[in-house]
Amino acid sequence: MRLLLPLLLLGGLAPSTVRAQAQPGPTPRHTFALGPNQFLLDGQPLQMISGELHYPRIPREAWRARLKMAKAMGLNTIGTYVFWNVHEPQPGKYDFTGNNDVAAFVKMAQEEGLWVILRPSPYVCAEWEFGGYPYWLQNVPGLKVRSQEPQYVAAYKRYIEAVGKQLAPLQVNHGGPVLMVQVENEYGSYGADKQYLALNKKLFEDAGFDGLLYTCDPARDVAAGHLPGLLPAVNGIDKPSQVRKIVQTNHDGQGPYYIAEWYPAWFDWWGTPHHTVPAARYTAPLDSVLKAGLSINMYMFHGGTTRGFMNGANFKGDTTHYEPQVSSYDYDAPLDEAGNATAKYRAFRDVIAKYRPANQPLPPVPAAKPAVALPALQLTRSASLLDQLPTPVASPKPLTFEALKQAYGFVLYRTTVPAGGGSKMLKIRDLRDYAVVLVNGKRVGTLDRRLRQDSLRLTLPAGAVQLDILVENLGRINFGKYLLQNNKGITNSVVLGGKELTGWRMYGLPFDQAPTVAKASGAAPAASSGPVLRSATFPVATPTDTYLDLRQWGKGSVWVNGHNLGRYWAIGPQQTLYVPAEWLRKGANDITVLELLKPEQATLPTLDHPILSELTQLQP
Repeated sequence: MRLLLPLLLLGGLAPSTVRAQAQPGPTPRHTFALGPNQFLLDGQPLQMISGELHYPRIPREAWRARLKMAKAMGLNTIGTYVFWNVHEPQPGKYDFTGNNDVAAFVKMAQEEGLWVILRPSPYVCAEWEFGGYPYWLQNVPGLKVRSQEPQYVAAYKRYIEAVGKQLAPLQVNHGGPVLMVQVENEYGSYGADKQYLALNKKLFEDAGFDGLLYTCDPARDVAAGHLPGLLPAVNGIDKPSQVRKIVQTNHDGQGPYYIAEWYPAWFDWWGTPHHTVPAARYTAPLDSVLKAGLSINMYMFHGGTTRGFMNGANFKGDTTHYEPQVSSYDYDAPLDEAGNATAKYRAFRDVIAKYRPANQPLPPVPAAKPAVALPALQLTRSASLLDQLPTPVASPKPLTFEALKQAYGFVLYRTTVPAGGGSKMLKIRDLRDYAVVLVNGKRVGTLDRRLRQDSLRLTLPAGAVQLDILVENLGRINFGKYLLQNNKGITNSVVLGGKELTGWRMYGLPFDQAPTVAKASGAAPAASSGPVLRSATFPVATPTDTYLDLRQWGKGSVWVNGHNLGRYWAIGPQQTLYVPAEWLRKGANDITVLELLKPEQATLPTLDHPILSELTQLQP
């Protein structure tokens, strides 16, 4: 069968090749259509061998290197979501610059000879905060995501039109590399409203997406999530006979056949082992899919890093703990977090190579990026977080992040408890998600939604007491019916000794910019002190990848040269934070750490490799 495959099978008519042949002059437009069994590019069969990678999870300076790695593994297509909360962080304020310049990413893929599958649904899941939705949707009374509710539709329409201005001109029928555009995302796992799906299709078309549209759903949910007239892609299975049967059942007995999410790996969440899946389990299925002529998209080909506070979480109600995901999106993918080839990459490359036309050998695999261990960093500058507070907002009752118009990060809730002293039970109703509790500036305990903790016994001194509760948003739920229950902070009330506390001042700490520490402190903070900011300036001779070794630290976040590298937490599995060479400078570099639980810690070693497997149980 391999000998019969046309040159188009693996990108023989690649977008960069076409562009080169057409110079000078405009980039030629192509047709991309559904045949009864194959996708048809300019009337000829095209088998897409795609890999998913997400532009916000990769430093912009490294995009091209990742795309070259995709090409060298034998991919001819890449898939990416488009993230609403990245592009419209506040209502009507759009950002398509820097690392958010998705059009530049798509154009770069074309320059590297890769086609693109675009997934701009407002809902992406993707282990991403709120499934990609901007937090402010929750501030609109009555708005219901993934529905025909008018306020949601209006916000959706404005957003998809902004995306269309960026990306609709890059469809293949306009000379770009975008072959197909996905409508909604695994909607069958959430609902079955065909009118809502039809509304999605119209909104996409009105925004300029006039090429080939499709839906994708897990195998069991295709019937609910498919819109008649569009191609139903299938997620999560790789037996060609099953894929054909499901697609044909929902598509008038015809193909073509596209596995939109094929999972040769999985993601991690805090407090569980690092997930790994041997390549040997997936080489034979990949071979069978390619041999059968099906198109496929690996989720993920390269995960990268969910930096800042953009990780999501899973939650299934009372039967399952809240499960916030870690910052590393390594995913045990073929390309590791730093963009280097793994054994899985090489095994998949060998399979794909079998289906290359003889005159199209694979490009050589680029050399691995070097990584180094720098001398241990001494974070000599420090400041108590309680001394770095902004102007508060006052309210009789505690306000949520949303009511404070704050998307991510932390809020410090402060009140004064009247004189009395003694032992009393503190209860926070509906805490979301993690709290450090302080009495007169001293840490007395923590509460963790993952562990269903909401109460803490306090021993209070005589006289009036300042009670502080520092609450961290660990990530909004990104999947399932609980999307509409994603408020953060103290979402109900605080009760002490059976009496509800009032008179709150709330200090917003979104950390949307890297915090600064002006000067060195005097005495080292005590272990019982509150959260601390620590910083230092360190030299780098040659910018090279490195990993911050946080095994001796407690819980917090790290910024290097203004970039938020993500969260760390001693409970694992992630024990290091990846520092890309692209974000280091020759000469002086700045680092700041927000440490919640071990304020006395000041030494930060580095490694030349990540640690994603160790698990410990951190005691408050």
